[in-house]
Amino acid sequence: MSARCRETRARRGRARWTAAAALALAGAALAAWLAWSGWTPPWSAGVRTKWDLWAGGVTRLRGANIWQGRNYGGRYALVGRHAIGPRYVQEDFDAMAAAGANYVNLSHPGIFSEDPPYQPDPVIVENLDRLLEMIEAADMFAVIGFRTGPGRNEFTFARDGAGRWFTQDELNEAVWSDRAVQDAWGEMWRDAAARYRTNPIVVGYDLMVEPNGNAVAPDRGGSWMPEGFFRDYAGTLYDWNEMYPRLVAAVRALDPDTPILVGGVGWSGLTWLPYLRRIDSRHLVYLFHHYEPHGTYTHQPPPARQAYPGTFDVNGDGLPEIVDATWLDGRFAMADNLGAPVAVNEFGAHRWAPGVARFLRDSMELIERRGWNHAVWMWHAAAHPPDRDAFNYLHGSDPDWHADIPDNGIMAVIRANWARNSVRPSTAPFSRGGRGARR
Repeated sequence: MSARCRETRARRGRARWTAAAALALAGAALAAWLAWSGWTPPWSAGVRTKWDLWAGGVTRLRGANIWQGRNYGGRYALVGRHAIGPRYVQEDFDAMAAAGANYVNLSHPGIFSEDPPYQPDPVIVENLDRLLEMIEAADMFAVIGFRTGPGRNEFTFARDGAGRWFTQDELNEAVWSDRAVQDAWGEMWRDAAARYRTNPIVVGYDLMVEPNGNAVAPDRGGSWMPEGFFRDYAGTLYDWNEMYPRLVAAVRALDPDTPILVGGVGWSGLTWLPYLRRIDSRHLVYLFHHYEPHGTYTHQPPPARQAYPGTFDVNGDGLPEIVDATWLDGRFAMADNLGAPVAVNEFGAHRWAPGVARFLRDSMELIERRGWNHAVWMWHAAAHPPDRDAFNYLHGSDPDWHADIPDNGIMAVIRANWARNSVRPSTAPFSRGGRGARR
């Protein structure tokens, strides 16, 4: 090639680069101006702040949970070989977004150590940061929820297995018996608020995933029902109503704006939500988890026999009930008129439960009718053991099938609902323009 040809090609290359750079700079300038001006595209009308995603009586966030737990030396087979697992990769979140979700509820280990001295765990922090980066790349929002933390480990969610597949000594539930440990949980949330208050995709903090002080307290004849529990333990360390306001204060000391989600004791079950003490705090969202009827329908082992809708004994009193959309509507009415936004950030049923697609559809429609945000349990990572898939709706309804069937009837219901999503970080005024964007 002659020197003249090389020079001509170089000039053309420089021109193309200059044009591309100019276009990129113009796009960045336009995006910055739009973010500064507060212009809202028509498809995200009414959403100018993170709080707008929750308030106003309109469902704006529809998505799924992911679960991760610490590795306790192989006790939790789902975790795998990593310090925390199962391991999620970018493709997992891209697939969730492609299915229509705009929101990931992170059911995640707390970022402080579970045993003293209570301090940030860099491995857990790094994992959480990595998840948020992938969720942001998939153009979805996130809620951070801590399952564990000072004085609470993952075994509390399987506490009935103590003495069988793990030892009683491995069960850490000190958070319900030691005020200093509860204060350390507050320090964990202060640290989290400082770390994530400017992250544009973090639109909520779930203070504790499924508080269970009632399950830890010695049963005095009524601890499994709200009336009996609060009769015996109101005002004690077992009472979540005494602990959660201090966590709210810890967050608000550093982050006045990010919405805070809080459910009731009793594993955040709907029956316990009316007993959650109301406090005067900025941007508070009440939540509950919906797995009802639990023992008789949503968590049936295979072969499942109770179908939805159907007639069966829900509460073991020997009297059958008609369980259908009307029954669900009556249950959800317990969360009406609470004076604050409500979210159902966990719900679902085993994929082989007869009628599960209709159960999910009816649940979603009733939730949407009330304008609540919601997240199904759960979205599995590709690394998740394929036979641990009771809630992997991509696997369809056959309990003996453990591979994806993307076009199955359950996923069709979920996709149809998620198709209603109209706002994402790329269109929300508070998140356009990057991590420094104003709230």
